[in-house]
Amino acid sequence: MAARKIAHPSVDDRKAKGLQARDQVPLSSHAQWNPAADHPDPVALLEGQDKTREPDLVPVRHGRMMVSPLSFYRGAATVMAADLAPTPVAGLEVQLCGDAHLLNFGLFASPERLLLFDVNDFDETLPGPFEYDVKRMAASFTVAGRNNGFAKADIRAATLASVRAYREAMADFAQMGAMDIWYARLDKDELMATIRRVVAETKKETKKAKKAKKAKENKAEKKDEKDEQLAKKAERRAEKIAGKARRHDSLQALSKLGEQVDGGYRIVSQPPLVVPLRDLAGTYGLSADEAEHSIRDQFRAYSETLDDDRRHLLKQFEIIDAARKVVGVGSVGTRCFIVLLQGRDAADPLFLQVKEATKSVLEPYVGKSRYRQPGERVVQGQRMMQAASDVYLGWTKGVDVRRYFYWRQLRDMKGSVDIETLLPLGLTSYARMCGWTLARAHARSGDPVAIAEYLGGTDAFDKSITGFSQAYADQNERDHQEFVNAVKAGRLTAVEGV
Repeated sequence: MAARKIAHPSVDDRKAKGLQARDQVPLSSHAQWNPAADHPDPVALLEGQDKTREPDLVPVRHGRMMVSPLSFYRGAATVMAADLAPTPVAGLEVQLCGDAHLLNFGLFASPERLLLFDVNDFDETLPGPFEYDVKRMAASFTVAGRNNGFAKADIRAATLASVRAYREAMADFAQMGAMDIWYARLDKDELMATIRRVVAETKKETKKAKKAKKAKENKAEKKDEKDEQLAKKAERRAEKIAGKARRHDSLQALSKLGEQVDGGYRIVSQPPLVVPLRDLAGTYGLSADEAEHSIRDQFRAYSETLDDDRRHLLKQFEIIDAARKVVGVGSVGTRCFIVLLQGRDAADPLFLQVKEATKSVLEPYVGKSRYRQPGERVVQGQRMMQAASDVYLGWTKGVDVRRYFYWRQLRDMKGSVDIETLLPLGLTSYARMCGWTLARAHARSGDPVAIAEYLGGTDAFDKSITGFSQAYADQNERDHQEFVNAVKAGRLTAVEGV
């Protein structure tokens, strides 16, 4: 069989591709959001997803999405995918996260036990236009800023910062070698250095402001001192989040999710959020013994998708218990489980999460995945985008052959920012980190030279995407209200507060 020839265009050719794309799809074309006359019904799109989800959990999903436009945005990736389909794209493809909102970034441990900041959700990953992820990310900052009650100027600043950071990072990656891009990462030290730079910038601006506002000295000094205090507070909060993430491991999960019975551990029942398999078996038409046998069969099949060294490591653990566990907002209602394993003794636990993988919400618009199993699609997309991935990433087909799953560690030094407690300065700083991180993820799979050339060296793209974000946040609010009205009218059922 003849080997497929891989094209290796020159840097000049790659730049020319980006410039040609900009001529064909001007940066200003991304600025608008005008729903088409045949704009899909957001409620109908969500109802379509509900058909394959656990009936008893669908109302929980609806209840979580009702809370606010931000919570709705988190669960409505399928709605935005449909909305993005007719928007202009430059034809420069990358591996997409598919759901790159600001709450799908966070801290986790690398295999070397370094604390990294990266994209951390890949349920919708597929190759596609880089703009889709950028718009999903940027609009999420506008939605979050409104949710926090920020002033319009502060919301715009955070949104603009996320896109500017993406563009500037892509320009940097365009100058780097392939291996340097592949190994680029934002670890805890870099994260803190970024925050300290913000603190230093704030101090610098404070000194400038004091000199420039002699006429309004008292009022200016109070504001400047407040800004400096907020910057220092952001640094302390970041240190706290990192410390908390380091404590998030299987032992900590065991203290929350486990109970001792007859000298050993099992998963405690906390319905409807955590339901052990022993209480759930009948739901799937299986006896308790059949359910246990099924989990062990699945475990063996999953372990075959791991590399030999990781499979050897996993063999040192035995299955103790399993349960269904509700997670997130968008994933609620899909079949998600946790499996408790034990190593040398009860003080050596390992929790694995088993999440159902369905077709990506992007698939109707960008084409089918090259991977036949959706679980493998998620795993391979994650490995492509993340600087370092979980050693236990794997996939399997379910007992119901129409369902597919991917496996990973439940908690491995995972941490996230509490967006609703952030102040404007904090949201803007966080936006810069997310923008840089998304650019690095895209640069691994796409062509950073062509994308950087397309984005250019001015803020035209930043402003266009920020304009889109403001308009789309309006659309999201309308969709959220339509969703709430559907619940009130009895079209949808919802359980709130769960």
